[in-house]
Amino acid sequence: MTTLQDTRNQLAGYRLTTAEIYYRHPDYPDLINPHSFVWQDFDLFPSFPELRKFLAFWQKSLDGKLHSIRIMHARLITPAELRSITSEHWLN
Repeated sequence: MTTLQDTRNQLAGYRLTTAEIYYRHPDYPDLINPHSFVWQDFDLFPSFPELRKFLAFWQKSLDGKLHSIRIMHARLITPAELRSITSEHWLN
């Protein structure tokens, strides 16, 4: 469900961003975990401030060291898709 704030963020340039995160196994740091972690949120391209906050949390709080991150993003709403209604006509 999209909230009004999500719509405002999209109009401001935020895009749906998905990050596939590969990390090292906490007990065996030489091994990369075969399962990836998927993170998804609205974020601003190209700086990705929300993703950077999450990755900082990961590095500070979780044991598995980051190996690699694949980022995908898509603009869902563009300003050109929204039009103001200038008049309204009713037919009875």
